[in-house]
Amino acid sequence: MLYAIICEDAAGSLPLRLETRPAHLERLRALQAEGRLILAGPHPAVDCEDPGDAGFTGSLIVAEFPDLAAAQAWAEEDPYRRAGVYERVTIKPFKKVFP
Repeated sequence: MLYAIICEDAAGSLPLRLETRPAHLERLRALQAEGRLILAGPHPAVDCEDPGDAGFTGSLIVAEFPDLAAAQAWAEEDPYRRAGVYERVTIKPFKKVFP
């Protein structure tokens, strides 16, 4: 089943986000290689592609997991979560309708 992993950044976490980004992307690439990643990306803090020093307010990941517990376990091990970039993580089942 698909799950939406909705992550909210901690205030002032941009330096941690930048430092931890390579490890975070590596985990996402592994999901992609397994054919389980539907989409992933950050939420810019301002309305533009590159928010610069404004940073990000969080991220969204939609991926396939066997069950909710597996999605939660995966999310807890994310480098951003472990480093303190993410202050809050919400995981919900997701039903893809389009495209």
